[in-house]
Amino acid sequence: MQDNNTSRRIEGVRALLNPKNVAIVGASDRPGNWAANTFRSLTRHGFPGKIFPVNPRNETVWGQKCYPSLSSLPEPPDHVVVVVPGKAAIETIREAGRAGARSAQILSSGFGEGGDPQGIALGEELSRAIAESGVAVAGPNCMGNMSVPGQMMSVNDDRVTELTPGPVAVFGQSGGVVMAIVRAMRGRGLYPSYGLTAGNEIDINVADYIRYFAQDPQVRVLACYIEAIKNPDDFRDACATAQKAGKPVVALKIGGSEASRVAALAHTGSLAGSLACFDAVAGPLGVIRVDTLDEMVETTEYLAHATPPKGTRVGAMTFSGGLKGLILEAAERNNIELPALDPETTEKLTQVLGVGTSLGNPIDAGFAALSSAEAYFKCVEILQADPNFDVLLLQEELPQVARANNKIENLKTVDKMVASGTAKPIAVLSMASYMYSDFTREFRALMPHLPMLHEVDKGMKAVRAAGVYGRQLARGNAAPQRMTARPDASVVAGLVGKADVMEDGRRVLNEASSKKLLELYAIHSPKESVAASADVAAAVADSIGYPVVLKVVSPQIQHKSDVGGVLVGVKDAAAVREGFARIKSSLAQHAPNAAFEGVIVAQMVSGGVECVLGVQRDPEVGPVVMFGTGGVLLELQKDVAFGPVPLSLEQAREMIASTKVSKLLAGYRGAAACDVESVARAIVALSELTHDMGDQVESIDINPFVALPNGQSAVALDGLVVLRAK
Repeated sequence: MQDNNTSRRIEGVRALLNPKNVAIVGASDRPGNWAANTFRSLTRHGFPGKIFPVNPRNETVWGQKCYPSLSSLPEPPDHVVVVVPGKAAIETIREAGRAGARSAQILSSGFGEGGDPQGIALGEELSRAIAESGVAVAGPNCMGNMSVPGQMMSVNDDRVTELTPGPVAVFGQSGGVVMAIVRAMRGRGLYPSYGLTAGNEIDINVADYIRYFAQDPQVRVLACYIEAIKNPDDFRDACATAQKAGKPVVALKIGGSEASRVAALAHTGSLAGSLACFDAVAGPLGVIRVDTLDEMVETTEYLAHATPPKGTRVGAMTFSGGLKGLILEAAERNNIELPALDPETTEKLTQVLGVGTSLGNPIDAGFAALSSAEAYFKCVEILQADPNFDVLLLQEELPQVARANNKIENLKTVDKMVASGTAKPIAVLSMASYMYSDFTREFRALMPHLPMLHEVDKGMKAVRAAGVYGRQLARGNAAPQRMTARPDASVVAGLVGKADVMEDGRRVLNEASSKKLLELYAIHSPKESVAASADVAAAVADSIGYPVVLKVVSPQIQHKSDVGGVLVGVKDAAAVREGFARIKSSLAQHAPNAAFEGVIVAQMVSGGVECVLGVQRDPEVGPVVMFGTGGVLLELQKDVAFGPVPLSLEQAREMIASTKVSKLLAGYRGAAACDVESVARAIVALSELTHDMGDQVESIDINPFVALPNGQSAVALDGLVVLRAK
């Protein structure tokens, strides 16, 4: 749902890329200054509108009249490039609003990007000025923009010699990175129509660019560099818009370091690196995260020229046994399936290639296909018809000069085969990366339906990324079907009201209250009750039946085993009384300032597999759910998977399948198989709880969550709910 401010910014992007004129505030003849560089770049690329230098200190600049202010221009400014610093930049935005400008871009820095208090204060004042002016503003701390449809190049980059239209939009928070991507793609004959440097994003942000380009019919792929996401809801909504439009977002997202992780009282927080959270939320919304700029170029190359495959099953035809081996190893490294040939495929290929040909996947087509165009096309046709493949890879390398490789002409026919719409996607794969000459780029342009992938590992990763995207696209972004009934709000509020407030303002539900909240969503616990005295504990244990588990209840203690607050296998009433006293004493010894409120007496559950369920709120993408190996080795093994909030039962099953603990759940080495479906339902229920509570949940930790043998369900043996500060 777009509010008025979002709509203003999206229209601002349109104005930013298609200005009627450009006013450069801070114009100067001083050599090497940003204003002069911007003017030179605009004129070099033939910007069709007027360019107005603005500086009250100069009467002429760059050989033309210089104006003292925006209000003195002969026509209202449309787009304003701001090169002046600090307070002057802020006043320029106010003046731009009064003069009727639609958009502006602030190249100057010093508005809080370094974290200094003065800069932060200037950034806040700039935000207020933007809101007052009504002007859509890119930056500050950016480098300008490239818009081929608008015939505008305000970025000073002499290495971009001409504005060539293409199916890609590149944007991001680092001007240097954005232009590096633009140049790399251009070198491959993949021409971005847009290159936008977003800077600090005080106003227009990545989500606005995503929304805008999702509706641009000329753009097929959105390639972006993201350092930080300021509004999780806005970002998710924008990605959903792009997914609905069938526009893949290829994102290089930084922030996977230890320093990027948030502190949390629950175990979940120490496991949730920001990239894992980003993938959990953005992946189902059609965002393809890559780790390097090379991977971004390769993945964009595929998606700009071919329809996404329906999955990640790859077939390949090579002319080299060595390449066949490289493909096999790259597939294993990158979790790519190379299915066996269908028996009918094998039979047909044998008729074409002869009995002695190696017919595994990848297929080493050998000299038969090399020496005969007819045999080559027949092999391609047969492999495309194989039902075991989602996409087909063909070995080739484009020539740098004419007549250097005669068989390369075969690819023109293959391109026509794909263009007919009856064939599954085909991509061309080279052994290694190589340079393109002008001839290469011209030749490459003749095959618009064939991705030309470089180097085995990069190429295979690109194919897998496209396949994952294609599978997600087929699934769609409809809201998951609800599984649990929403509980009475007053009951939830009553439990939340019992939370203990920590020093930092966060609120913690003790284990008993946490489990009651989970129970409202059908996440069950063993029989248990809180006892404030030894005698009551013994009476509770008698009613439950032995053996039992005793656990300390204290608002200051989240991890009970750290203070000797857990006893298992307690066999009779006398042992319960003795255990009660021991836990109380141990708490006083390890945490003398912690309040002792009694113990939980719980039914002891034996057998099954210990898992962990959790929720963690990431500062950039919001809450995510977690599943993995539980118990005391949780943080050591870190066998976990993350998913969005809310999620579907199918997504929960996929989370389980992606972990090592899934093998234990299936029955490892003769052990009984566990109730996996109950675990999947609990994951969904936890996501629905988090979704229902909106911004309240900081983290949830259910460890261990024991999956019992089939038919016996699964139970939460411990639970901790941490709520955000009010």
